[in-house]
Amino acid sequence: MKLIHAYSRKKQTLYIIGFSLLGLLIIGISGLFIGDSELGIHLDNKNSAPSLAHLFGTDWLGRDMLARTWKGLSLSMGVGLLAALTSTGIALLFSLLAGWNAFFDRIVTGLIDLFLSVPHIVILLLISFAFGGGYAGIILALALTHWPALTRVLRAEIMQIKAMDYVQTSRQLGKSKLWIARHHLFPHIFPQLFIGCLLMFPHAILHEAAITFLGFGLPAEQPAIGIILSESMRYLSIGMWWLAFFPGLCLLMMVSLFDLLGKNIQRYFDPFHSQKL
Repeated sequence: MKLIHAYSRKKQTLYIIGFSLLGLLIIGISGLFIGDSELGIHLDNKNSAPSLAHLFGTDWLGRDMLARTWKGLSLSMGVGLLAALTSTGIALLFSLLAGWNAFFDRIVTGLIDLFLSVPHIVILLLISFAFGGGYAGIILALALTHWPALTRVLRAEIMQIKAMDYVQTSRQLGKSKLWIARHHLFPHIFPQLFIGCLLMFPHAILHEAAITFLGFGLPAEQPAIGIILSESMRYLSIGMWWLAFFPGLCLLMMVSLFDLLGKNIQRYFDPFHSQKL
């Protein structure tokens, strides 16, 4: 009976993973097919409420909000992908350095404590402003601030693996630190690295939208979600609620899909969680 129940839970987890992946693929791919014609200005149809012709309504310039929202989600996903991959690479490098010797471990631990001690949004704003904003500024800001938590997890895992008997045996046999890192450390931390990268996506996307909303992120001519929400604030008082409601709801749904995907992949592959399936 327990085996049947475990199989059913595992199957349900796979369905959730497939559903999340499908939803994210639809968001990412469909945004690539939205061009200038769909995002164009149509003054004869401005300030239209949601209807069958325009499901998300139109803005003060007659631009279709569904097209702008979908394009903005695609842009946010692209920025989040680059930032999460870069930040994951930094976390991997620092965690391996921490496991190299005690000197590097003290440096990495100090950097982790330094970044975690300062409010996240403050560092994001400072780095983005220092690099001039735009795509480069926002990606660098996200990449340089999202690595500490993952680095701390990977460092703890590496320290535990280094104490294992087979690692000590490899060291006694004369294997180099690079050989041990490549054959013992990296294969064991790869699942945590992969899942950590997935779980970093929603944080990166939300922080990108927050910084862009404040005017320190993507350029104003781009239909980013943060820009759409920022521009809509001045029109909410005159009843144009749809300008902020639908983009904000879609952003929340996309972030929830990433979070759902990461947690269920962790539940499926992690031995500790798999016992609960």
